[in-house]
Amino acid sequence: MSITAAMVKELRDKTGAGMMDCKKALAETSGDMEAAVDWLRAKGIAKADKKSGRTAAEGLIAVASEGNSAVVVEVNSETDFVARNDAFQDLARSVASIALGTDGTVEALGAATMPSTGKSVTESIKDAVAHIGENMNLRRSAKLSVDNGVVSTYVHNAVADGLGKLGVLVAVKSTGNAEAVAAIGRQVAMHIAATNPLALTSDDVDATVADRERNVFIEQARESGKPEAIIEKMVEGRMRKFFEEVALMSQAFVMNPDQSVAEAVKASEADAGAPVEVVGFIRFQLGEGIEKEESDFAAEVAAAVKG
Repeated sequence: MSITAAMVKELRDKTGAGMMDCKKALAETSGDMEAAVDWLRAKGIAKADKKSGRTAAEGLIAVASEGNSAVVVEVNSETDFVARNDAFQDLARSVASIALGTDGTVEALGAATMPSTGKSVTESIKDAVAHIGENMNLRRSAKLSVDNGVVSTYVHNAVADGLGKLGVLVAVKSTGNAEAVAAIGRQVAMHIAATNPLALTSDDVDATVADRERNVFIEQARESGKPEAIIEKMVEGRMRKFFEEVALMSQAFVMNPDQSVAEAVKASEADAGAPVEVVGFIRFQLGEGIEKEESDFAAEVAAAVKG
């Protein structure tokens, strides 16, 4: 297939590699964007699948908890200015509170009734558009619960109570002292906010993601020209390190890098007076996974002049 300038630019934005390297990578992989990213990584030209960081949405992440359950929701707006609006913040906080009474799915939350309006959450958000003057939507929602234990919450750089641009839930199973269990849960939540792990343990890492990393490591190792037996050992070593870095429980604990998260949780049992186990987590960062359209200011000015 023909390689367009737009494709080259997209690959460059993702990887930070040079234009000519991106063009060659796309040519070598018949225009497959993900394969081109891996080709660049294998050649040592791109270290990782780097995102440009531009998001398609502003708004807020809201968390709420009750008993042994907690929820996290993302409510989007067009601009950060509106996200700082009291009315929008009240809306996001209300949506999170309502989510506690659902199974946590965005479908159930959207259909739930908002007491202040008597309408569904989805309809109430649509009505709020007219009052706030900007397009808004409920993007996603999730819930964690434990039978015995605590679901700790953390909002990074909170703009108001329970509201910010990055929210984390951590489910901690334990029959021990609730305050001690909540304390380690919050510390782990802060760790998750900082490190963004892919899974709870290495066994939970998506097989597709692991296979992709393995293939990149194989190609990198082959570039060294070493025998296949040596290459295999090199790849296995790199995969062990990969799992340590992306699986929560094996990561170095940000509060004490001399411990893994698993070791820190185990140590907390002394204060809790009972076994403590992290059984799940959810991390929402505002706008992750989507990108804003870039506007070419110079082109816009030129177009306006011509118009």
